[in-house]
Amino acid sequence: MRLAHDRVWVRVPASSANLGPGYDSFGLALAMYDEVEVAATADPDVRVEVVGEGAATVPTDANHLVARTILETLDKLGASRTGLRLRCTNTIPHGRGLGSSASAVVSGILAVRGMLADPAMLDDAMVLDLATRYEGHPDNVAPTVYGGLTVAWMPGPRAVSLPLHRDIVPVVAVPPTRLDTSTARQVLPSEVPHCVAAAQAARAALLVEALGRRPDLLFEATADLLHQEQRRAVMPDSLALVDALRRRNVPAVVSGAGPTVLVFGTRGTMDARAVVHEVFGGVLGGWMITELPADTTGGVVEQL
Repeated sequence: MRLAHDRVWVRVPASSANLGPGYDSFGLALAMYDEVEVAATADPDVRVEVVGEGAATVPTDANHLVARTILETLDKLGASRTGLRLRCTNTIPHGRGLGSSASAVVSGILAVRGMLADPAMLDDAMVLDLATRYEGHPDNVAPTVYGGLTVAWMPGPRAVSLPLHRDIVPVVAVPPTRLDTSTARQVLPSEVPHCVAAAQAARAALLVEALGRRPDLLFEATADLLHQEQRRAVMPDSLALVDALRRRNVPAVVSGAGPTVLVFGTRGTMDARAVVHEVFGGVLGGWMITELPADTTGGVVEQL
């Protein structure tokens, strides 16, 4: 496979997975973006400049996740490796349940697409497949690739886009603390009772209707029995916020593996951002409360 372009620009959205009962399957792209400028060079070295989130902590060589993904994708496609110069401008918080690693992986794969002589050789289905292999599961990958609301499943991976009601207004409450996804997964039980699985399946099915056509059902549709309560010990403040909001009949869930809290407001009916501020009582303690519209385009790549 031949490379024809040596400079590309990539933009990818944040994402929230699970959305309550849709564990490891539902995902929503959010209008918060990481951008990467990639230059292929004759010099075999890999150098990465990072601006914004993670600037002081992430690797700046071939171990950087975007750079590593580019090199591994070139290998899988049978294309020659090159040296790389990356400039990453990051706004998606790391370790907060907003899909930062999925965004980095998709950025790397899309960068390779932009460099190919025939970008169609790396279509969205193949991007989903490769990104899921690197990431481990497709829930954050699918909305990052396709944009909007998605449901993904295995084996495959496969994903489809779902309609999202135009009056739904997502709001995120991002805490100052991080939580590794591996830690959040380790506290989950290996088995659950049949009655819990059945109730969870019903809520996940209802969530499709609530997000697409009936926002008035969102409070009931976002009820979770499978993973949130089980993670209380590793994110007590997040679950306390979810509890406080749900006592007010506000549809609030943990975003992905946490600890960010995702709240679904409804235009003209419920101002989620105002309610979250009300719960905090004006003392945010380092939390960031932000209204984030759904992103509808997913990741994009342009040649420079």
